Amino acid sequence: MILVTGATGTIGSEVVRQLAAGGEKVRALTRDPARAQLPSGVEVVRGDYLDPGSLEAAMPGVTAAFLLGAPGPGAAHDEPLVAAARAAGVPRLVKLSAIATGDPGVGPSGEWHVPGERAVRESGAEWTILRPSTFASNTLSWAPAVERGEPVPNMTGDGLSGVIDPRDVSEVAARVLVAGGHGGRTYTLTGPEAIDVPGQAAVLAAVLGRPVGTRDLSPDETREHLLTVWGFDEAQAAGVLAGTAFVRGGGNAVVTEDVPRVLGRPARTYRQWAEDHRAAFAGE
Repeated sequence: MILVTGATGTIGSEVVRQLAAGGEKVRALTRDPARAQLPSGVEVVRGDYLDPGSLEAAMPGVTAAFLLGAPGPGAAHDEPLVAAARAAGVPRLVKLSAIATGDPGVGPSGEWHVPGERAVRESGAEWTILRPSTFASNTLSWAPAVERGEPVPNMTGDGLSGVIDPRDVSEVAARVLVAGGHGGRTYTLTGPEAIDVPGQAAVLAAVLGRPVGTRDLSPDETREHLLTVWGFDEAQAAGVLAGTAFVRGGGNAVVTEDVPRVLGRPARTYRQWAEDHRAAFAGE
């Protein structure tokens, strides 16, 4: 039995789908089971990080658990889940973290996953930590501007990132949850190339067959965009601003072979992701 937290989100839902498709027994943890739309055969249970009893109730029979705590200032989702898993004797834990976690150059967001990573490493279980780079799906936020023919916001200048298809992150997670040989490892998950925002816009333009421009935002403009368009609060915006400065300065220009090492195939390119999600930008 594999327990998946964050089971209705971008990564968690795909982890559930892949595990279920592979014939694994899956228990999906969500705060609102009634709203969960998951494959048939998946056991859906209620769980809330603020309710330790609900986490304990989700653990019987679990042989591996996928920890997906929403990042953010003061996030402490992983510790209670690790405690419940440890008490139940769950033998394998896989935590979704983020690239450059613990690097002071990232700013506040670099600390968001540190407590969770520490809890997993000290759990006594076989653990694996996944640190993905920037998700290709982040550019879905450009869709309204692209449909209107407007330039998309560029918060990171010509800073490069090893942009990764979230499907690859989920596939790695599913593989590690099921297979041995990954204990005690921290994988930095990237796509096969480092690409900047103008480069991603150029790829989208080629896929869509029409221009996709970019509009460079200053730090002040970025902050305003985060607060008004994305609905972030001041603490979240401050964390993202530090992160964008890190990328702009070249800190995220990292490409690894960890995805091919785990999956035995190349990581998907941003172009592959864009081709598969063309309809989202074409208003179809």
